[in-house]
Amino acid sequence: MKLLITGSSGLLGLNIALEALSAHEVIGVDRAKLKSPPFQTIQADLLDDDAVDSVLDAARPDWLIHCAALADLEACEADPGLARRLNAEMPSALAKACHERSIRMVQISTDAVFDGMKSGSYTEDDAPVPVSIYARTKVDAEHAVLESNPEAIVARVNFYGWSLSGRRSLAEFFHHNLTNNKSMSGYIDVIFCPMHAAHLGQTLLKMLAKGLHGLYHVVGTQPMSKYQFGVEIARRFKLNDSEISPKSIQSSSLVARRAHNLYLSVNKLSTDLGEPLPSFSAGLDLFYAQFKEGFTQKLKSFTQA
Repeated sequence: MKLLITGSSGLLGLNIALEALSAHEVIGVDRAKLKSPPFQTIQADLLDDDAVDSVLDAARPDWLIHCAALADLEACEADPGLARRLNAEMPSALAKACHERSIRMVQISTDAVFDGMKSGSYTEDDAPVPVSIYARTKVDAEHAVLESNPEAIVARVNFYGWSLSGRRSLAEFFHHNLTNNKSMSGYIDVIFCPMHAAHLGQTLLKMLAKGLHGLYHVVGTQPMSKYQFGVEIARRFKLNDSEISPKSIQSSSLVARRAHNLYLSVNKLSTDLGEPLPSFSAGLDLFYAQFKEGFTQKLKSFTQA
């Protein structure tokens, strides 16, 4: 299949592209950040007039995975207009254009659509209650995409992995500070279900190949606090986990509200796929193995002319 990936220089987009290369023709949409990736790229800003139509007509993909977004919660609070254009209006336009061209689409959403007040896990039947500008724009995108393109997949995700800059994921934050003997905090009262970006990419490709559509939770199978996640990173890399101090998010200076409980059930997805999702330990082992095998240096080579 020919796969088009927006945000192909971002953490998720790049990891998906590299995962898909062995079985698919991959084309990335990029704004000139990538210089020598192992896949074709189209340089475009999808917010430009007619950019959506021109990119889709140039690439003529079978599948589209839309990863591009303004995912910085603080940046969304600072510029709600830009957040709406990137996170709601752009995916809406893509969904309509894909529907017109019979292109299968995946819209990347977020676990942050919930307010975290539920005890236990959230299912796809639970109504979103967004508590930030970012979350609100992503909920609006979910509705717009499925309304105009019912055959699309909306995937609520939470992921980690290695990025071009080395500073994009929480896992990189912990690894960078720990390897440089810097103390940091980890939130004990924010629960989430992290999945390695490569495993997320593999799962999304399986969903497309199986013809799934609609809303799915595509996250890790093991809920944990941000603090526990940092400790797991430290222990896997044999670093000093005592450098991580447990902290309540209530004491942070963050502007955008964060939900306390983002434990999402993946039962619907594993049932429809007919197989279990990758375990957290498998993802952490992959994160460690990639580092040891020079994956971070490989990513940096994609920014060199």
